[in-house]
Amino acid sequence: MSGKGAPQATEAIDGSGLEVVIVAGTWHDAISDGLIAGAQRALDGAGAAWRLVRVPGSFELPVVAKAALEAGADAVVALGVIIRGGTPHFDFVSNAATDGLTRVALDTGKPVGFGVLTLDDEAQGIARAGLEGSQEDKGFEAADAALRTALVLRDLRA
Repeated sequence: MSGKGAPQATEAIDGSGLEVVIVAGTWHDAISDGLIAGAQRALDGAGAAWRLVRVPGSFELPVVAKAALEAGADAVVALGVIIRGGTPHFDFVSNAATDGLTRVALDTGKPVGFGVLTLDDEAQGIARAGLEGSQEDKGFEAADAALRTALVLRDLRA
């Protein structure tokens, strides 16, 4: 696992006035619940309004993210957990989620915080989920990135 080179956000951000939707898959609930909690901490800390929408899995994240943004959300935080198995299914779902969320961001012109973990095993997810003893908080990071990008876009469009 490498968090090496990750930016260190030192300044607080003001997300008041931003509407954010967290879209989260339901697979691997201990990990996904940790990701959600981290995203909620980031959004609450910035004063952004948010709501949570659950979807069956990571494959469904792009279509629901697009619907949320088209319905008026300023940003989406997409959270999912995909653990490699013994078939190519991992690659298909990972690629579909990644490519789909990228397309949603570009097509809507709005940020999608990417918090989809692609893992070899459950231990890697626990280490990244922002749980007690975790080394990283990818839910927080995804929400923080979505907020910061929404603010940059708002400034550019002003």
